[in-house]
Amino acid sequence: MTVLKTSVRSFFAHKGRMALSAIAVLLSVAFVCGTLVLTDTMTATFDKLFGSTASDVTVSAKKVDHEQKTGMPDTVPASLQDRLAHVSGVAKSDPDVTSTDVTVADAKNDKISPSSGAPTIVSNWDPTESRAVELSSGHLPQAATDAVLDADTASKHHLRIGDTLRVIAAPGDFRLTISGIVTFKTTNPGAAVVYVDTATAQSKLLGRTDAYTGFGLTAAKGVTDDQLKANVKAAVGSGYTIDTAAETKKKDKDDVGGFLNFMKYAMLGFAGISVLVGIFLIVNTFSMLVAQRTREIGLMRALGSSRGQVNRSVLIEAVLLGVTGSLLGIGGGIGIAIGLMNLMGKAGMKLDTSELTIKPATPIIGLVLGVVVTVLAAYIPARRAGKISPMAALRDAGTPADGRAGRVRAALGVLICAIGAFALIAAGQASKASAGGSLLGLGVLCSLIGFVVVGPLLAGVVVRGVSAVLLRFFGPMGRLAERNALRNPRRTGATASALMIGLALVAGLSVVGSSMVASADDQLDKSVGADFIITSGGNGNQPITPAEKAALKQAHDVERFTDYTVVNAAITTPKGKVINGDLSAADPSYADDLRLDTTAGRLSDAYGTNAMSVPEGWAKTNGVQVGDQLKVVMTGGRPASLKVAAITSDDTTIEHGSMFTNIATARSYLPADKMPADFMLFGKAVSGKQDAAYASLKAAVKNYPEIDVRDQADYKNLIHKQVNQLLYMIYVLLLLAIIVAVLGVVNTLALSVVERTREIGLMRAIGTSRRQMRRMIRLESVVIALFGALVGVGLGLGWGATGQRVLASQGLGILQIPWGTIIVVFIGSAVVGLLAALLPAFRAGRMNVLNAIATD
Repeated sequence: MTVLKTSVRSFFAHKGRMALSAIAVLLSVAFVCGTLVLTDTMTATFDKLFGSTASDVTVSAKKVDHEQKTGMPDTVPASLQDRLAHVSGVAKSDPDVTSTDVTVADAKNDKISPSSGAPTIVSNWDPTESRAVELSSGHLPQAATDAVLDADTASKHHLRIGDTLRVIAAPGDFRLTISGIVTFKTTNPGAAVVYVDTATAQSKLLGRTDAYTGFGLTAAKGVTDDQLKANVKAAVGSGYTIDTAAETKKKDKDDVGGFLNFMKYAMLGFAGISVLVGIFLIVNTFSMLVAQRTREIGLMRALGSSRGQVNRSVLIEAVLLGVTGSLLGIGGGIGIAIGLMNLMGKAGMKLDTSELTIKPATPIIGLVLGVVVTVLAAYIPARRAGKISPMAALRDAGTPADGRAGRVRAALGVLICAIGAFALIAAGQASKASAGGSLLGLGVLCSLIGFVVVGPLLAGVVVRGVSAVLLRFFGPMGRLAERNALRNPRRTGATASALMIGLALVAGLSVVGSSMVASADDQLDKSVGADFIITSGGNGNQPITPAEKAALKQAHDVERFTDYTVVNAAITTPKGKVINGDLSAADPSYADDLRLDTTAGRLSDAYGTNAMSVPEGWAKTNGVQVGDQLKVVMTGGRPASLKVAAITSDDTTIEHGSMFTNIATARSYLPADKMPADFMLFGKAVSGKQDAAYASLKAAVKNYPEIDVRDQADYKNLIHKQVNQLLYMIYVLLLLAIIVAVLGVVNTLALSVVERTREIGLMRAIGTSRRQMRRMIRLESVVIALFGALVGVGLGLGWGATGQRVLASQGLGILQIPWGTIIVVFIGSAVVGLLAALLPAFRAGRMNVLNAIATD
């Protein structure tokens, strides 16, 4: 009990010194809890939506693995409705017609499709829809031109009753007039929904009136969903997909589950990095507090306290710090989740904060994480405190810990670094990307740990080097700043290591991202012979309709177009192994549009009758050579025997690993309703008229807002934008770790100022001005920050260069160092050092000279 009281008293006596460590715990716990709250809320939101829209039993077309993307929904015969209506247990059978391969535009031809990646859904109105939405104004579809729009989309695009909508679908485009607005009873995560009458949906979305996309069955009173499913299956056979409401909900949930899990674990990964960085801050804090309380602890030992009691005293303070930071972090996590939800709402994915989901496990995880991490980080300083002898009571308080890194630690650090370097070298020389990736992971881990362990040794070398270049210009204050940074290499190393981790990841990912862009640009310049690349739906995720293709072919100064699609197929290797894969089916001119190197045969021959190509790695793995006949069964079509006419090199980023065949070959083995729609077109301009052709193509599709016509410069910009968006998102997530690291620099300087109170007083007494004192603290901070930046960037460059070599076999053939980013990192680190020193330097400059000298 005495130890507990002493610990609590000491904790509150030093609460100011603990504040920044508590903030580090708060931020780490907040990011973890915020991630859990956000993903749990998204999961609950989708669950409610799926639960409200699912019929008791649904009947739809039989799903086929690797189904062809025809651009048309799968259908069931309309005649099935009569059979379903007479099934025992069916109270009502409602036909459904739904399509998501559509584009909806307003009267100005501006797309109203969500920017969040959520689908645009056009569906017929049936009574089951009232489970999910309710009419808020206007009337339901009554005529062929009536349309009902969801309120969220109407509000976002300023649409009202009476406005015109244009729907562009595979069978053709048609116009509608908004007759009503519906509001979702649960949160709509971002989809744009348009309802039309059933006859219109059949004729305009399916191009036929004798089919639906499915049926929603309502169970009679007293009939369970499982009973109804069994009755339906007995009546219509196994040729259809028959699901209960629970099964439909699970399938819908699984469709979004992959995205939610990826986002959850990616964000938790970055939270883990911030936790790791926070550990350095906490270790430093307790190490310095123990050093400053040397006399106090010595007196406790002289009065009879055992080593264990002293040890427990420090750990109890760590528990108090962990609990305080964790409780604040849990609240902060809820705030982060709400902020992210609002941010996602601006991006198009609406999440209602009234449905915020906080599971009981979330605060428990946050509390346990914060306390355990804090106690583990404080364990080594606590052991060091327990070893203080009673004789320490006779020493000066605040005696700094031994600044020399132990020989054992240095040797261990060098050994781990050597293992990491060997793994990185081996990764760069690995013949397979999978093996190289494993070695890269080992190399990153070992080199990171090694550099952290060897940090005190590096501090003596790097800090002297930085000081020689930078601090010599600042005279005596510069030399004092250097000596202060070198006074305790262990502390300096730990402080800089926290910053090093975040900057190493930033540098490594920047190298990989820049190399990816440079390699793609190089491949485009060398391989792409087409002048124009044409896609639909923004990212090419929608088919190009016949009407759109006809409009494109009206353009002037275009020499030719190349049709391109992807066919799903099961391929039997010479060893008898069946592999599901994709065939890139295109016109023979695609061999000129995309000039790929081959290791055997000619690519143009792969576009001959009943011919194909295979990629180099696939051929080696499956023992395939030019001239082999492969059995190819295209999904939904007849078996084909295709001759391997070429083997393409894997040294490419464009169409890496693709198999090619003539689109006419695919059409000869697939019925028309199973033939995939064109998802890309390639255009070649008449020689010398590229600009005119480009303008003509743009003009030809001005009434089709979903069509994107890009020349090679546009396509490069698209790649740059996509890579940069990914990198910026990663940088923002890493920013949390860097913020925690900056807090570590502030905390180290602040505690260092307290530790050197008497020294600062003596310096002031012999004539050092306040301005000089503040400059000395700032320069010390800059040196520590630049030390972390140099080591972190150097480590990151090594990781990035190795990553590029590992991915070279996947087409990442060019190493590109982003010097602009590296320079910004160094400048930013110096600025961070200056900012981190503001408060400690201000405190040192304001210190009362006489009180400082009298400090014991």
